[in-house]
Amino acid sequence: MKIEPVRPFEPVASDSIPEGPEWIHQIKWDGVRMLTYADGGRVRLFNRRQNERTANYPELTDVRNYCSADSAIFDGEVIALGPDGKPSFHEVMRRDGIRRYGRVEALVAAIPADYMIFDILFYNGRWVNDRTLRERTDLLRTIISETDHVHLVSSSADGTALFDIIRNQDMEGIVSKKRDSSYALGGKDARWQKIKYDRDLIAVIGGAMYRQDSMNAVVLGLYDRQDQFVSVGSAGPGKLSAEEWKQLSEWIERAKTDRCPFRAVPDTDRPTVWIRPLLTVKVKYAGWTERRTLRQPVIQSVVSETPDQCRFEVN
Repeated sequence: MKIEPVRPFEPVASDSIPEGPEWIHQIKWDGVRMLTYADGGRVRLFNRRQNERTANYPELTDVRNYCSADSAIFDGEVIALGPDGKPSFHEVMRRDGIRRYGRVEALVAAIPADYMIFDILFYNGRWVNDRTLRERTDLLRTIISETDHVHLVSSSADGTALFDIIRNQDMEGIVSKKRDSSYALGGKDARWQKIKYDRDLIAVIGGAMYRQDSMNAVVLGLYDRQDQFVSVGSAGPGKLSAEEWKQLSEWIERAKTDRCPFRAVPDTDRPTVWIRPLLTVKVKYAGWTERRTLRQPVIQSVVSETPDQCRFEVN
């Protein structure tokens, strides 16, 4: 099977869960999108950017152990569990980021990877991406036998109930898909929709970063139990209008200080100025990194919260 790696079908972001019998809903796993290309005894893994990752996940390459097809292309997500038993983006990135492959065997033992399969694009010498999602799912069920490391993603007819479970488990979100949707190679449209469970908190601005003399991000912080001000990452304008961002930039100019207000000086990649931690903003974010910084923070608005009330244990 000589097929060049393809770009997967992507869902569009949505703020609401689609309803109706034409939709199914699946867990959005906090992992790495991965396509598996299997042709007889040869198996190759490629991520959504078409970068090969075969050597990173040797426990997923024995396709004969879980698939009866002679050739196939699967779409799914590689995950790794954290200490709390939930998918951890930090842990899977430790596997995905391997470049010194002499370390793979040790990391396979320390951080086992699982493959969550949710689609099939190619089967026994033929493309099947133009079939409906219902047909492709039925095909997967006939040719895949689940193992300790390979699983079929289940679907729910009730997106609201599934999202409530995700929220209670503090997981990433769900993906809603039309049952009759074909698989558009390299496509992205509303037949697949991702609804993320976003958290929010109030953070304090402690610095600003600049590019070509213009402020393009602020450095955010929270107070810990010892009343120390700790950096939790940076965010750009987000939902602020151009005028609101300009006003914030002007305020920061007046609040500059020579002394870094954070417990430890944040590692920034752009020219940075420090300001007195007086101004607070509401931030939406996807979760926390292992280093206790915000993942994908987006500023929603400037708010009038008391800065020293913005704490890890409160938020």
